[in-house]
Amino acid sequence: MQPRRPVRATLPSGRVVRVAAAGTTGTGVLDVPDDVDVAGWWRGGSRVGDPFGSILVAAHVDSDSEGLGPFAELLTVPGGARVRLEADGLRQDFEVRERRLVPQGGLADDAWIYDAAGDLRLTLVTCAPPYDASRGGYQNLAVVTALPVGPPEAT
Repeated sequence: MQPRRPVRATLPSGRVVRVAAAGTTGTGVLDVPDDVDVAGWWRGGSRVGDPFGSILVAAHVDSDSEGLGPFAELLTVPGGARVRLEADGLRQDFEVRERRLVPQGGLADDAWIYDAAGDLRLTLVTCAPPYDASRGGYQNLAVVTALPVGPPEAT
C-alpha cells in the first residue's frame, strides 16, 4: 500500500475532523488552518501507511468567533482512547499512550513531536492553558502521542 496523507481524523468522542496539508511559517511554526474544525497535517512528517516516524496533526483549541474546537477534547483525553486516521484508500487506528504539556515556542528541543524517524506514532497537538493575552495567548501545547493498534487497512 502506498502511504498517503491523512484527510480525516476521528477523535475519541467520535467527532470527525477534516485534515488539510500544512506547512510552516517563516518562523518555523506549523501553519495550522484558521478554522477550528479543520486540522493541519505537517507535510514534512509521516503519512498513513508509513512504517516509521511521527504523523503530526494539529488544530486550534478554540477561537474568538467559533468557540471551542474539536481538538479541545485532547486537553483531557485518557490513555487507551482511540483515534482513527483516514487517507484516500487507507485507514489506521491509534491508541493514546501519553498526554503532556510542552511550553509554547520553538520545538527544536522537542523534535520527537515531528521527527520522521523512530517508531510510527500519531502526534496530535493543540494549544493549552494557561491563557495570557499579554504574553501572546496560550502558554502551552497539549501533545498527545498515540501508537498504532495494527497495520493500515485498505478502505
